[in-house]
Amino acid sequence: QVQLVESGGGLVQPGGSLRLSCAASGSIFSIFSMGWYRQAPGKERDLVARISSGGNPTYADSVKGRFTISRDNAKKTVYLQMNSLKPEDTAVYYCRHEGYGYWGQGTQVTVSS
Repeated sequence: QVQLVESGGGLVQPGGSLRLSCAASGSIFSIFSMGWYRQAPGKERDLVARISSGGNPTYADSVKGRFTISRDNAKKTVYLQMNSLKPEDTAVYYCRHEGYGYWGQGTQVTVSS
């Protein structure tokens, strides 16, 4: 059983920053990739960023250069630093354990003036 709890979402103005956190419990964390996804209203859930067990990141083209994914294996936590936020980044952001396919409950990010 894997539990994922996201935090850090909120309302931010365009150009602002947020840092999302996803804390995992109940499983071996360090040997699996972890991912951040997002789903805007009326749209499919898409991959935003993924980090391998070795710490190698991949990003969607839409967030390259603005978002940074990282992980702390000792804390069983994965982070998503989001800078230069745009209104089109507005979505519910979900953390996913890529090994077992579990999802967190999601955290809302709203970018608006």
